[in-house]
Amino acid sequence: MSDIYKPENLKLWQMPDYYVGAVWPDTYVFLSQNRDSDALHRSNFISALAAIGGESETVNVVREIHWFCGWVEWIAIHQDDDKALQIADQIAGALEDYPVVDEEHFSALEHAEAKAFWESMSVRKRAEYCAQAGVSIYAARRDYVPSNDGALDELLRGC
Repeated sequence: MSDIYKPENLKLWQMPDYYVGAVWPDTYVFLSQNRDSDALHRSNFISALAAIGGESETVNVVREIHWFCGWVEWIAIHQDDDKALQIADQIAGALEDYPVVDEEHFSALEHAEAKAFWESMSVRKRAEYCAQAGVSIYAARRDYVPSNDGALDELLRGC
């Protein structure tokens, strides 16, 4: 009798209706992301893939086109990779209680995206955001996001 690990929080890949593409027998589906994924989903995808050791012969990032969202990627783990399956299963279970895989990575990604958005805006648009957040509009001239009680950061994250 085989001692293959059976995940509690992951499901085996199943052929979707109206599907044209590669088939993934004996493969578990872990996390996914798509063109419209927010920072949390993208951070979780990157962090979880790193936690299971990245891509290998038994772990693949499957990239597929999708009629609705343009593209989708998902992490495929072959049923014979007990180590990756155990880690992925633990992460999937933990995500049921708390939605973040790696707080530091998520925070850094959010900050980098807010910074990039700030830098892409005109001074006039920055001033509008500053006014909404209760920050001096003169701070809009700065090339960096002005610090405050977090209201400006929150506004920038929503964009």
